Amino acid sequence: MGGGPARAGDGGTTARRERLVALLVLGIGVVLLVSSPTWFASDRTVVGVAQLALGVVLLAVGGFLLRRSRQAR
Repeated sequence: MGGGPARAGDGGTTARRERLVALLVLGIGVVLLVSSPTWFASDRTVVGVAQLALGVVLLAVGGFLLRRSRQAR
C-alpha cells in the first residue's frame, strides 16, 4: 500500500479506497444501530432516536458509496 497520491490512470487504487471508505461508514452505522438500545434503557429517548436516525443515514450513505465503488471498476 503506497502512501503517495493515486495516479491519473490508476482506477484500481481509487476504487479500492472508495470501497474501504464505504465499509468504514457502513461499520460505523451498524455500531450506532446496535448500541442505540442503551439510550432507550437509560430513559434518554431523544438521544436514542437521534442515534438511530444517524445510523440509518450512515447505512444509506455507505451503501451508496459501496455500490458506486463497485461500478467504478
